[in-house]
Amino acid sequence: MIKKIEHIGIAVKCLEDSISRFEKLLGTKCYKIEEVEEQKVKTAFFKVGESKIELLEATSSESPIAKFIEKRGEGIHHIAFEVENLETKLKELKELSFQLIDDEPKIGAENFLIAFIHPKSSNGVLTELCQEQSKINQGIVKK
Repeated sequence: MIKKIEHIGIAVKCLEDSISRFEKLLGTKCYKIEEVEEQKVKTAFFKVGESKIELLEATSSESPIAKFIEKRGEGIHHIAFEVENLETKLKELKELSFQLIDDEPKIGAENFLIAFIHPKSSNGVLTELCQEQSKINQGIVKK
């Protein structure tokens, strides 16, 4: 089950400049900057109600974010939905013939488990599903 829109990911060329711009736009401070080595990205987060805005800057020319910006320029990269059980949701979607980019969850920013659905399966929108690991580790959500 989808719980909420967890965040909207925005690809940016310069995180520092974009943080300043979004702090002014949103009227709130960036609360966290984090590098996710596996994804070759540096992220910055802003809380907006129950959801977040995630700015993403490539740390390598091989990063999916670098490739996205090269092809499309800066802008909305993905929408992320929080789910109760990521593994179960991936199995359900696979059975429903959704094209998955990630068959298994991996670790993303803010220590969330993440997996992506190919845009071909969601009307051109790269979709991320995520699950907060702390809830798994605390026994709140069963695997």
